[in-house]
Amino acid sequence: MANCKPQKKVLLLCGDCMDNYEAMVPFQALQAYGIAVDAVCPGKKAGDYCRTLVEDSGSYHGYQTSTEKPGHNFRLNATFDEVDFSKYDALVIPGGRAPEYLATDESVLNCARQFSDSGKLIAAICHGPLILAAAGILKGRKCTAYRALGPVLIDAGAHWIEPKTLMDCVSDGNLITGVIYMAHPEYIQLVVKALGGKITGSDKRILFLCGDFMENSEVTVPLHSLRALGCHVDAVCPKKKAGDFCPTAVHDFEGDQTYSEKPGHNFILTATYEGLDASSYDALVIPGGRSPEYLALDNSVIALVKTFMQAEKPVASICNGQQVLAAAGVLKGRKCTACPAVKLHVVLGGATWLEPDPIHRCYTDKNLVTGAAWSGHPEFVSQLMALLGIQVSF
Repeated sequence: MANCKPQKKVLLLCGDCMDNYEAMVPFQALQAYGIAVDAVCPGKKAGDYCRTLVEDSGSYHGYQTSTEKPGHNFRLNATFDEVDFSKYDALVIPGGRAPEYLATDESVLNCARQFSDSGKLIAAICHGPLILAAAGILKGRKCTAYRALGPVLIDAGAHWIEPKTLMDCVSDGNLITGVIYMAHPEYIQLVVKALGGKITGSDKRILFLCGDFMENSEVTVPLHSLRALGCHVDAVCPKKKAGDFCPTAVHDFEGDQTYSEKPGHNFILTATYEGLDASSYDALVIPGGRSPEYLALDNSVIALVKTFMQAEKPVASICNGQQVLAAAGVLKGRKCTACPAVKLHVVLGGATWLEPDPIHRCYTDKNLVTGAAWSGHPEFVSQLMALLGIQVSF
């Protein structure tokens, strides 16, 4: 994150059962770019959490609609009742099921109206526009959303733009709308530019090393954050090709002695691993989760990691991803952190252990960025941006 005081401030309107990605990605990506983000929920205060949902395409299972599973527990960092809406430059509304009941809360509708009346930016995705419809601010406005919302948004007076793909976004003056989380790269880029942000140095090619049951947010938040900046990002997995998917895992701390695990999204790969030209990429990112346990046993993966490290190209690894670095023998003499449960791998791999205190703390040592958990994404992405020479200025 930028070291200077943030020049822009965004309010993220949350609720129980909002979509996991649609809250987490904007929240962490915008912070990584140096934008202050306050996440609030009516009836809750800073430090409370909202439960999220993992909403995924049912087509993988032959269903006619999306599937729904428990996601991360999302920690709020501000209190709704104490917020002065006039202090913010934009309102961002995630989707999921939360907007269905938030749209019946007059304090929420008043919030949306204040942003609309002042001409400030409003961005809503998936089911988020339900709140705008209830607030009466969509009349005559172009918008899109999750396709099933078309009839109700038309009834609210909106100029409905039928989505052609799940990645579609619509911009109409101070209003930005998107279909679902797959639209995040364009959606977040539109938000940054509407806030007056200028992105430079983003002509980079970045490779993500994926695997089955990598951590849900640790792949998607950095990937969407970098794509929103304009970077070309490829996601690959050994023995898989472009269009295949990797199931992911949601890792969270819920009062047990170690993290819990829940099923995450099915993550679609964008490139084929076999025949990959590593020299064409400027950086490597290794998500955590359980995939590093077996990826560390793959000789082709070890060779790939060594190629990036020997070329001194940026390598960013988070949580359990450092198991792959240790197995590749590239941690000798380096300083790094990781999920505390991976400390033994790091130390026996020859690195100097850096305590992740607090848990979101990330470190850069020469070309290597390491983090301990998905809560550290703002620092993790920001430090990788610094190595790549990417800047967001206002």
